[in-house]
Amino acid sequence: MGKSTNKVTAAGLLIALGIIYGDIGTSPLYVFNAIIGNHLISEDLIIGALSCIIWTITLQTTIKYVILVLRADNRGEGGTFALYALVRRRKRWLVYPAMLGGAALLADGIITPPISITSAIEGLRELPAMRNLGQADNTIVLIVLSILAAFFFLQQFGTASIGKLFGPIMFIWFTMLAVLGVYHLFDDLSIFKAMNPYYAINFVTYYPGGFWLLGAVFLCTTGAEALYSDLGHCGRSNIRVSWVYVKSCLLLNYFGQGASLLAHNDGRLISPEVKAELGINAFYDLMPQWFIIPGVVIATTAAIIASQAMISGSFTLISEAIRLNLWPKLKIRYPSEEKGQLFIPSTNFMLFLGCVGMVLYFKESTRMESAYGLAIIVTMISTTILFSNFMVAKRIKPALIYLFLTVFLIVEFAYLSALMQKFTHGGYITMLIGGMMFCIMYIWFRSRRIKNRYVEFVRLEHYVPQIQELSNDKTVPKYATHLVYLTSANNPKEIEHKIIYSILNKKPKRSDIYWFVHVDTMDDPYTSEYKVDHIIPNDIIRVEFRLGFRVDPKINIMFRKVVADLVANKEVNITSRYESLERNNVVGDFQFIVLEKYLSQDNELPFGERVVMKLYFWLKEISLSEERGFGLDTANVTVEKFPLIVAPVTGPSMKRIFEEEE
Repeated sequence: MGKSTNKVTAAGLLIALGIIYGDIGTSPLYVFNAIIGNHLISEDLIIGALSCIIWTITLQTTIKYVILVLRADNRGEGGTFALYALVRRRKRWLVYPAMLGGAALLADGIITPPISITSAIEGLRELPAMRNLGQADNTIVLIVLSILAAFFFLQQFGTASIGKLFGPIMFIWFTMLAVLGVYHLFDDLSIFKAMNPYYAINFVTYYPGGFWLLGAVFLCTTGAEALYSDLGHCGRSNIRVSWVYVKSCLLLNYFGQGASLLAHNDGRLISPEVKAELGINAFYDLMPQWFIIPGVVIATTAAIIASQAMISGSFTLISEAIRLNLWPKLKIRYPSEEKGQLFIPSTNFMLFLGCVGMVLYFKESTRMESAYGLAIIVTMISTTILFSNFMVAKRIKPALIYLFLTVFLIVEFAYLSALMQKFTHGGYITMLIGGMMFCIMYIWFRSRRIKNRYVEFVRLEHYVPQIQELSNDKTVPKYATHLVYLTSANNPKEIEHKIIYSILNKKPKRSDIYWFVHVDTMDDPYTSEYKVDHIIPNDIIRVEFRLGFRVDPKINIMFRKVVADLVANKEVNITSRYESLERNNVVGDFQFIVLEKYLSQDNELPFGERVVMKLYFWLKEISLSEERGFGLDTANVTVEKFPLIVAPVTGPSMKRIFEEEE
């Protein structure tokens, strides 16, 4: 289950390398290329930008995520919604930064695979024979699309069989980064000046356009959020120890790229034409010619692993959002028994279409860089807000909380400002995608709030005598031996009026035993408990499931288990009450009743709320039905439709007239 694996082990360190560091680990493929594009190579540019990279990784990744945010584990689990589950009872408005962060992370999942894989494949241009590869035709685009198609197709089978290889492959990748960097360190020893933060401050302040180049620098830390999101896979201690090695390899490679650029391209303007003619690539220029092909293979494999981590994270994020009632119910499959392995077909298809669209629209990694970063900075700002509330809940000194908020909000809003320059160059696409994701979450969340105005709860005790009387009334045909209703009433002494109406008024439903099942989503990710309340023994029974936000609510299977336990404890008799069947101990039938709402025309809602409700019912139509969402056997389910009257229309003013007698 979800216990924290805080013990440092060799296996845990390898898992951390394979799962957590894919995104941040492949950033050397494109960070320096994004910085030098259309700029004159000079010591001010390279040392200033490298200093910004060093201190961005140190501040954002090491201090914020590795040291601070990893402390906020929800029984070993991390990520935007796991953090939200820890603080959601503090302030109701915290749902908005949580939704923003989740939506932005999904948008990031659409740009990460294309930019990582395209950047890796473009390394083939380093070979003289392939210098113009993809310039006049779409060869690189076709290669990338082929890899993406195979990658998304294989998602349905899970990664249990090949997942064990991810760690060793990423170890090879990081070691290669370090070796290539060290090999070029001595090309220009002045590069070590970049360790002084003075050069970063000077670069941002005085270098022409230096502040706007922060948008390119930020790409070095885009994978920081994954360190927290994948906390449950290997534990805090394994992440912290492995980060020392990963950060060392990354910085050595960045130092090597900077030294190589100063040594071989100092004074050269890196225009698109010069870049194409000379095949300048800050990362692949570190490799000797004979190593280009193996280097591209290793880089592409690392990019695919980075993409896998992002896609798996997206599946987990959606499943958590569904359980927290922030996303429409979707079909979830489990390709293997391995913890955390799940597959959501509709999300997979959506991400595939998004990635293909990105590749076809941008075609080159240099153009994709324009769209990258904007979404993830929004997630980071959301995490800052949520974590500061976690600090309040943990009674951290207010001065430290305000220091944390001030430092990181200033830094992150500075990056957001710099990244906004990318908006018109492609950044609007990821923002548009993120905006759409947020709208879905908002509609689902807001509609629930609107519906809650209508839900009328009544005291169950007032109707118990009538239900018992109906149960014993032989003149009413028996509907089922066991009748099961799903109720949203948190109070065990209450029930929705619509359920009472369904039993007693709509078409009286006589049954031997009435079951009321309630599902409560807990803040703890892996809670799996149930509680039974015998309202009238062997006649009216309430079952309350308490499930964590990462537990799949397979109510059909769980309910059977509860009934089996009750029978074993002799708390209930489920044998059919028909005499002929009772003599042979035949178990009575179970029938689930699902009450499905539709928006009544008799509503008088404000324009905004009317739009929200119409969109909600449209989303409900294309998402998984209530019964399938709870894993119920459709053969034993009856769906009853009833109108949702949220704001009743004011009755017309009418006057009766009488004919006058003559």
